[in-house]
Amino acid sequence: MTDVRENLTYDGFGHAVRELAQAVADDGYEPDVVLSIARGGVFVAGGLAYALDCKNIHLVNVEFYTGVGTTLEMPVMLAPVPNVIDFSDKKVLIADDVADTGKTLKLVRDFCIGHVAEVRSAVIYEKPHSLVKCEYVWKKTDRWINFPWSVLPPVSKSGEPIKGNKEAL
Repeated sequence: MTDVRENLTYDGFGHAVRELAQAVADDGYEPDVVLSIARGGVFVAGGLAYALDCKNIHLVNVEFYTGVGTTLEMPVMLAPVPNVIDFSDKKVLIADDVADTGKTLKLVRDFCIGHVAEVRSAVIYEKPHSLVKCEYVWKKTDRWINFPWSVLPPVSKSGEPIKGNKEAL
């Protein structure tokens, strides 16, 4: 990974998610469910679901990154874990912001396989070393990505010190 960062703005995100949705539609894939990997995938899933006219969105919480370039040994699904019966015989589109190591996507894909009619993945960015090669990718990069929703620290009550994601700035 280089020290140069990829910077995505909210405006750029809007264009990226529409282009990603167009790639899904052009491929003829019509998902019954968009499965969001929280947190970054929530934005992508919402945009894809609207653009693809899919009203069935589910969310899975996965913890893996603990900071810039630091992770747990393996990703972990956090409660509440979706009930796989909700996906039975459905075409599922897994949505996330980035396929970096691919470990998170692999965990969620493996969770779905054997229970769904078909599973595909869509991401804004895919890194060359990702374990999972997504069917739909807006852009490939080897850089750390500054997403518009994660570069600023969390807000706090007025007058209180702000804690948060100082590493990303």
